[in-house]
Amino acid sequence: MSRSALEPTLNSIVQNTLYLLTPGLYVHRDHQSLRIEEHKILKLSVPIHNIESIVIFGPTLISPSAMQLCWENHVGVSFLSDGGRFLARVEGSPQGSVLLRRNQHQFADQPNKALSLVRHFLAGKIQNSRWCLLRSSRETDDADEKSTLKTTAQRIAHLLTSLERVETIEAARGLEGQTAALYFETFPLHLKPRRRQQFPFTTRTKRPARDALNCALSFLYALLRHDCMAALNAIGLDPYVGYLHADRPGRESLALDLMEEFRSSIDRLVISSINREAIQPKHFNIREGGVCELTESGRKKLVQIYHEKKRDETRHTLLQQKCRIGQLWFFQARILARVLRGDIPEYTPHLFR
Repeated sequence: MSRSALEPTLNSIVQNTLYLLTPGLYVHRDHQSLRIEEHKILKLSVPIHNIESIVIFGPTLISPSAMQLCWENHVGVSFLSDGGRFLARVEGSPQGSVLLRRNQHQFADQPNKALSLVRHFLAGKIQNSRWCLLRSSRETDDADEKSTLKTTAQRIAHLLTSLERVETIEAARGLEGQTAALYFETFPLHLKPRRRQQFPFTTRTKRPARDALNCALSFLYALLRHDCMAALNAIGLDPYVGYLHADRPGRESLALDLMEEFRSSIDRLVISSINREAIQPKHFNIREGGVCELTESGRKKLVQIYHEKKRDETRHTLLQQKCRIGQLWFFQARILARVLRGDIPEYTPHLFR
């Protein structure tokens, strides 16, 4: 089936992830392939060996035989709400060595080792937050806004110097909270003036999102969260046992830890997409009660934007070689695994430039 035939629903495979965005689809098995139908009309047939993971938004049915085909071939299936909130993930037998997962769990029980990882996760997040602020300061022509963005970047840099002195994970979490508060204080300044009226922003709101900008951020964070979980599972780590994020039933703490250094790149993607009008107010609806949600066309647009960005090339901080952005979380998961095995002394976050 041609790409043009898929564009109306954007049920497409990009970098081996199959996104099912249209409500009411039915997925079933056909030998070693998956057939996706809408009202009994075939929309897509894809061999299972071409897929690494599947993300399903909203009400879609997937047959037991199709699920079996997925877990037999190590294809994770994630279920998200229409708005992108993570609901569940189905995996087959765990990959990788049980010894690696035991090391991961032992690190979580040793405060000094866990704190070292937390410091590096947060160092990556804070430095990349500065990168985002300084990039916007270079792009604006308004002298006052340029000064405000630079000042915020300097204040965040001061918090970065304090990170090495924190003595507990709880204190590190407090420092992260201070950084986030400073960062989002000036968030509207990233947008062009004429776009700020269309996308008003006062503070970060998560569940539920109260405006279109928060809605877009949360949706793309959900896609990043899925990719980080897939990377950790591929390496053989347990996504539910983390260090920065406290243990909580159903929380993928390690996936959230891994996400932290990449959040600013998602912020940057939303900012640039709004500024060049790829994302528009028509892609959002405000429901009764002030809750903002994406339209179906909005979800398709954001998935398209996200995966176009994943194809872009960058240079990896530690490896110093070119790679696609969509490979970064796999590289970082491997680096984390090497730390947990004792092969290297410390985790090195990826820094955007």
